[in-house]
Amino acid sequence: MGLSGLCLVHCLATTIFFASIASVGGVFLENHLFHEIGLIIAIGFALVTLVSGVLSHGYMMPFAVGSFGLGMMAGALSRPHDGSEVLATMVGVAVVALGHDLNRRASH
Repeated sequence: MGLSGLCLVHCLATTIFFASIASVGGVFLENHLFHEIGLIIAIGFALVTLVSGVLSHGYMMPFAVGSFGLGMMAGALSRPHDGSEVLATMVGVAVVALGHDLNRRASH
């Protein structure tokens, strides 16, 4: 959940940053490769925690919800840079966080 929160902070901070200083650093943070690598890292961490949850408590719902959120985040990469990709990513991050919360609750 913490990493999902950091992703959400990144998305919001990047949006605010570029809204206020559009000419500084746009080439780096708006580069799709930066976001693709971030998504790969998020998928790696999420899969480790969600799969370990399924193995420990046996419930598939947290895994399914988290995977759906990761898919939403991946789909956001195909959106144009008009603000809709930020919204799609934030919704995906929130769904991944829900999956992690369901995983945590099932473990108790």
